[in-house]
Amino acid sequence: MNCYNCGCHLSEYDYCTACGADVALYKRILAVSNMYYNEGLEKAGIRDLTGAVSSLRQSLKFNKNNVEARNLLGLVFFERGEVVAALSEWVISKNLRPQKNIADDYIDMIQNNATRLDTINQTIKKYNQALVYCNQGSKDLAIIQLKKVLSLNPRFIRAHQLLALLYIDSEQWERAKRELDKCCRIDINNTQTLRYLREVEAMLAPDEQGRGGQKKKSETAVRYQSDNEMIIQPNSFREPKNTGLSTLFNVGIGLVLGIASMFFLILPAAVNRERTKAQEEIRTIGDEMDVKTATIATMQQTIDEITAENSKLHEELDAYVGTDGTLRTIDILLQGASEYLETADAAATESYLDDVLESVNNLNDMSEPFGRLYNNLLLKIGPELSASYFASGNAAYNDEDYDAAIADLTKAVNYDATNGDALFTLGNAYRRAGKNAEAIEVYERVIELFPGTQRAARAQNYINDLRNQ
Repeated sequence: MNCYNCGCHLSEYDYCTACGADVALYKRILAVSNMYYNEGLEKAGIRDLTGAVSSLRQSLKFNKNNVEARNLLGLVFFERGEVVAALSEWVISKNLRPQKNIADDYIDMIQNNATRLDTINQTIKKYNQALVYCNQGSKDLAIIQLKKVLSLNPRFIRAHQLLALLYIDSEQWERAKRELDKCCRIDINNTQTLRYLREVEAMLAPDEQGRGGQKKKSETAVRYQSDNEMIIQPNSFREPKNTGLSTLFNVGIGLVLGIASMFFLILPAAVNRERTKAQEEIRTIGDEMDVKTATIATMQQTIDEITAENSKLHEELDAYVGTDGTLRTIDILLQGASEYLETADAAATESYLDDVLESVNNLNDMSEPFGRLYNNLLLKIGPELSASYFASGNAAYNDEDYDAAIADLTKAVNYDATNGDALFTLGNAYRRAGKNAEAIEVYERVIELFPGTQRAARAQNYINDLRNQ
């Protein structure tokens, strides 16, 4: 037991030895909570689940952090078939004590078992549908649905009670008593069950009125022995006259009674048998439809997963063999290398390198052999292409066509980073075009790549002038 104020472990004293808080009332409250917990545990042990729920709720009223009481309350709800209420208690318990809590095992037992979770969902849906049928007056359909519910969850007390209530409404007392007996085996002290059971037993009890009060009329009867049989004949007995007519009359009455018994006894029994048989067939068909529906849903989910995986594989395949795929890019680079080896024409090889740059977002993402081949090819043709683009860019710069000069000089620098003249002229072209930020950036690269040179000194002067502007 820990102090509510500082969390320190409490001793036998009525105050906290760490912070000095008065914990006498706090200890009594926790003791009362534990007492109700023990009472609920005892009631649950003898299957008095209703009493256990009442005691455990009292325990939680005094100490809402009593994790053991909350876990036991969830178990009691689960035993009564109320899975949602049980999960609610276990989730609260898990939030109160995240570590070393048996509620984790209870929750995993339900949530990690897809079949059990689907059974619970079907149970709730069918029970709610049975309530809808009851409100609509379709009691036969409600009975069928409740039987399905109980086939999925035989411990669902509310379903047993509702089914018994429907049997009571249709005066099927024996069936109602069987359902209520099942409830009593699950929860021996459920108030609702006991109230229904008292009404059913009252209807099934024999009518004692009028029994045993029969007056003996032996005084008014004559007894005599005929062979081995005792004949009892009333004193007022008179031999019937016209026995022929009486016999015919009695035969006619017998025929009428036989026909009437056939219509009123045999025929209804046959109708009830056929009706029961039809209901059983409906229930069987409904179960088969539920199984087929679940199977179809599972197969549809499998189809969706396979379709998604197929689409993903197609996308990956397109990434390799499509128009912009990896294999296509490798093929372009190989064609460029072959072109250079055959013709040594740097201008013709340049187009292949440009296609590679357009197809690849980042060369570092490609394989190491691919990068080595690209860099070696660029190293072979780079200086020649750089000189060519520097010449055209410098000519455009002299003609004051600075946009064209920037485009060509940028390519010259990209193909040969050591071309200091191209880099310095590119900075001048940016400066003359009024793009001061780009010019400063290029001049800083000149200072970084060619320190201590005249180009670096001139670049620093241009940077100072541009910043002063």
